[in-house]
Amino acid sequence: MSSDVTSSNKQTAVRSRSEGEQLTRGRRPPWLRVRAPTSDNYRRLKALMRGHRLHTVCEEASCPNIGECWGHGTATFLLLGEVCTRNCGFCSVKTGQPQTLDGDEPRRVAETVALMELRHAVLTSVTRDDLPGGGAVIFARTVKAIRQRLPDCTVEVLIPDFGGDRQALQLVMDANPDILNHNLETVPRLYPAVRPQANYHRSLDILRWAREMSAQTLTKSGLMVGLGETWDELLAVMDELRAEGCNILTIGQYLQPSRYHLPIARYYTPEEFDRLREEGEVRGFAWVESGPLVRSSYHAEQQVAASRCP
Repeated sequence: MSSDVTSSNKQTAVRSRSEGEQLTRGRRPPWLRVRAPTSDNYRRLKALMRGHRLHTVCEEASCPNIGECWGHGTATFLLLGEVCTRNCGFCSVKTGQPQTLDGDEPRRVAETVALMELRHAVLTSVTRDDLPGGGAVIFARTVKAIRQRLPDCTVEVLIPDFGGDRQALQLVMDANPDILNHNLETVPRLYPAVRPQANYHRSLDILRWAREMSAQTLTKSGLMVGLGETWDELLAVMDELRAEGCNILTIGQYLQPSRYHLPIARYYTPEEFDRLREEGEVRGFAWVESGPLVRSSYHAEQQVAASRCP
């Protein structure tokens, strides 16, 4: 690792910190403003999702990129319903007592993927601590159903931690997804506030186990910034992810969904996101997607091909 890059990036972080902290006291900075979705393809996809009784994390998590992604015909499917059993401090997905498992969901997702003629499908879910194996069986069935309908479509799964159930993870890996994504979300020190029902080291275990189970499957993780973490803490998490063989990293700005969620400590500037991307590249990630509006599935299709290049 280049000490010059790290030293320069720390200096950039210090210079930008006061600007970012001042911005939290007023309106969102201009680089975080997006247009409301209006395209014909956006409306078509919305109708398609409702017609097949499907949910997307794009809607449930209030993703700022929904207009861009849906306008280009891509979406991230939300499996296992729309109600989560956990109550993370950053997330706008509904929490409570979920409904019973929908065994027909994999078929409907695969049918929709085929109708959309996707080249890359992303599957994620709410956390279902009420189910044996956390609902891993639905992930596995959905991957297999997509393979049957569209053999050339690559599939990415963004999974919860399944309560640390290794057998549940094995079930998903046996379905041969192209990318296994599990987000750390934040630095270890902030877990009690940000992910109170999760465990940082358990999440690292998920990524390590996935590599052990399938060397050809790419692994991926994501971080939010602006929750009160330090620059050195972010770099330390990058180091731990690379130690577990993680291939792809996404970094984006935390945006407070409502006044009931965790406040924004500060906004990172575009220059800081550039420096974070450089830090990740120096550490050997095959792809680092770093920017104010970056979310886990942003440019996901590009990441598969690029990360597999020698």
